[in-house]
Amino acid sequence: MIQEMDLMEIFYWFHRHPELSYEEYDTTAQIKKLLKAADVKILPIPMETGLIAEVKGEKDGPVQALRCDIDALPITELTDLPYASECPGKMHACGHDFHITAGIGTAIWLQEHRDELCGTVRFFFQPGEESSLGARKVLETTALDSVTRVWGFHSDPTNLVNAIGIREGAVAAAVDRFVITITGVGCHGAHPDDGVDPIPAAAAMVQAFQTIVTRNINPFHPTLISVTRLEAGNTWNVIPQTAQLEGTVRTMDRQDRCLFEKRLKAIAEQTASAYGASAEVEWIPGPPAVCNDAEMAAFAKETAEAEGFQTVPEEQSLGGDDFSFYMEKVPGCYIKIGIGKGATIHQPTFQVDPAALMPAVQYLSRLLLCWGEEKG
Repeated sequence: MIQEMDLMEIFYWFHRHPELSYEEYDTTAQIKKLLKAADVKILPIPMETGLIAEVKGEKDGPVQALRCDIDALPITELTDLPYASECPGKMHACGHDFHITAGIGTAIWLQEHRDELCGTVRFFFQPGEESSLGARKVLETTALDSVTRVWGFHSDPTNLVNAIGIREGAVAAAVDRFVITITGVGCHGAHPDDGVDPIPAAAAMVQAFQTIVTRNINPFHPTLISVTRLEAGNTWNVIPQTAQLEGTVRTMDRQDRCLFEKRLKAIAEQTASAYGASAEVEWIPGPPAVCNDAEMAAFAKETAEAEGFQTVPEEQSLGGDDFSFYMEKVPGCYIKIGIGKGATIHQPTFQVDPAALMPAVQYLSRLLLCWGEEKG
């Protein structure tokens, strides 16, 4: 039987050894080692990093999946934890070490209770979530074959241990990226009339893009655009030929997402033209919005309350998660698990209270077990 101290030691190892997206070789090997030791089946699905495990119950029932992301971030840890990252410039600052550990613990628990389990639970130890595209690596395989429901969860530093955040409908945004290259005519900084300066055009675009939010989108729809990089020139007395903008768009509504792409391209091209320049727009789509299935969300809430957990409305966020790629294929539900209030994710002082590990395993195990019984 998996014990709290076992979970803590597993968690400490993963926290000490963070690996970035698609570099999770040691992480994958350690997950495989721990699951094999507990006789959890590793499916022969080829993946460079990450793996798919499976627990098959002794009773008939549905095939479910639980996604556990495994990659870390390029952040230097600034905690005083005795098990702090041993990899300079890398840190589990999003709680994926918690996700790995909870996933392993849940797999072991269900393996030990196969006689109670109806159906099959597949565990997606997924690489590259921080790249926003790692789920596609799993979807390129046969991992989702026969799966009828997919569950996801995330550490929540805004809630206490034993608190579970659940909401039906949209809980995280679609994530899109844009890169705009503005081309003018370079010239001497003292003779701007000899050229076409792309910098004023870029500055005008930054301001004009905000009108998409304030004048084109329903004000009751969460959405934003952030220009996060503006580059032009390389010296003080030369007007450059080009300038470049890069940023992100976040939307919850599918129609808003389409409108945003259309309006951004129009504003960029026409603003550049107004300044005598030209603009080339590259729109890079990421994962769609995470939208929880109503039946699954209600079931997750009922299960949490029946097991004695506090349930709270899951906070909507314009952050994204590639878990939504799975939800394009089958219904899914994305849950937040309280890890103790503290620094927010993606911060160098982010911490998970290890006391959250056992409750997470208990909740996820019961959720998967009870859903199998309900649908078996």
